[in-house]
Amino acid sequence: MMFNSRNTIIQTIIRKLQQKRTAFTWQEPHERDIVGPGVEETFRAGVRHHHICNTAFPIGHNETIRPYRVRRVRDQKELHEALRGSFGGHKEMMLYVHVPFCHTRCQFCEYTVVDPKLGRLEDTHKIYFKALIDEFRLYDEVLNTHEKTLVGFDIGGGTPSAVRVEYIEEVMNAARKHFNFDPEKMEVSIETTPRIAATEPEKLRAYYQMGIRRISMGVQTTDFRLAKELGRDDANASSSDIQRAVENVRNAGFKSFNLDLMYGFPLRKGRVDPWPQTVKDVISMEPDHVTLYRMRYKGTSMEHLAPRVKLEQVNQQEGTARQILSEAGYHGLIGKNTYSRDLKSSGCSDYLDKRVVHAVPYLGYGLGAQSFSHHSLSYNLGAVTKKMYQYIRSVELGRLPIQDMYHLSQRAAIAKMASVSFYFGGIHLPSFAHCFGRDLRDMFAPEIDFLLANGLMTFDAQSDRLQLTLLGKKHFGGVVAQFYSPSVQRFIVNKPGGEVFDVDPLEKIQGQDRAPKDSNGEFYVSEVVQGKLEEWV
Repeated sequence: MMFNSRNTIIQTIIRKLQQKRTAFTWQEPHERDIVGPGVEETFRAGVRHHHICNTAFPIGHNETIRPYRVRRVRDQKELHEALRGSFGGHKEMMLYVHVPFCHTRCQFCEYTVVDPKLGRLEDTHKIYFKALIDEFRLYDEVLNTHEKTLVGFDIGGGTPSAVRVEYIEEVMNAARKHFNFDPEKMEVSIETTPRIAATEPEKLRAYYQMGIRRISMGVQTTDFRLAKELGRDDANASSSDIQRAVENVRNAGFKSFNLDLMYGFPLRKGRVDPWPQTVKDVISMEPDHVTLYRMRYKGTSMEHLAPRVKLEQVNQQEGTARQILSEAGYHGLIGKNTYSRDLKSSGCSDYLDKRVVHAVPYLGYGLGAQSFSHHSLSYNLGAVTKKMYQYIRSVELGRLPIQDMYHLSQRAAIAKMASVSFYFGGIHLPSFAHCFGRDLRDMFAPEIDFLLANGLMTFDAQSDRLQLTLLGKKHFGGVVAQFYSPSVQRFIVNKPGGEVFDVDPLEKIQGQDRAPKDSNGEFYVSEVVQGKLEEWV
């Protein structure tokens, strides 16, 4: 069967979805969001701006998605209508709860974390969690969340383990009260640091007892000189701390244990790159999963250092880590951030797995938290300011603490879904059809032809995915940009700066072996995929 032929199974999915469509649908695209630049121009811009062309979407908010912003007025009537339209028809969804407190703010942090001087205070925690629990109630009143089943739930930050156990227990109880939530039917995940896990083992035992079954610990680097330079010495002070933390996690009962690492920091001349040793050190601790995060400079105190980090460096570091992990028995799709020793596991929490692969809608509660459905994207108050006052005050007034909500066009919603999907290095085709009622091949024929023909992506029959190749991973920004909305594509094409290459990246890869085709020049889809699609329907 041909990849670009009209797949009857995909068409069946699409017809069924069209029959179920409600009156609420996507916005009409604004004038800058209709036609984008060409595939080659977009590819070059994405590679050039590799520091911002990643899984984070959108880019250039004011120029690209601001026209889709829902009016924010006192009675929030339009916000409520957009929320009901976006989430009302979904019986299953996911939840992310944000805890914006850390003992120190790392220089590489891009997330919503309040000033640590304020965030360390017990009074701050008390005020925040009262508002957070009230936010559960406010959303329940608008969306009847108590009728919706949670299929994924993450508690992140910040450092959620920085607060008293009682606050985390309040969050778990609120989830039980305001959702159809059974922690035994999913893997609830929480985050910690080496220092907390090493010195407060009672917290880990309490998390496990309340139903949390996955824990992720941010190590980032085992070069403790670098950790101190990055302002992380409070969280990651010594190898003995990390070893004790690992022992405490295991003793608490956790069998799904992830360690986070980060690469892409500027290298000092004359100093050996500590990255390979960091990967080896972490493997020696025998975590179940290892997640590799490339440093994203935008919004951090290190943003000015981004030009020092070239694409060649990050590609080499990612490739080195992939090889070391593979040799140690950790597996992962090409382009995927998380590696696991368990062949039956993605290595990610249920929340992230379903968010990335199937684009299951999710609500985000807490300061600066993000929510996404197939029709909308929103951010809570505090996403920009990193301050709590407006968030707390909004909840006190009985108003949802939403800073910005965007009722998206279909292309903008697809761009968000596709960008997040590339956390796993590609797009799951049946899920795309299920979300948008369209065949990815029909919508992105020129882009897919370009990517396949240049060996940047391939069709993975085992997983029903359009997936990065090793060459595509090395040009990640240029590949993911093919699925951006037209206005974002124009934004990166017109954006000055970025890395300058001695040889044009596209010219360098042109002429390499093409993807397999039949005699008519069409791309193959195997019978295996046909069978899986039939089973999915």
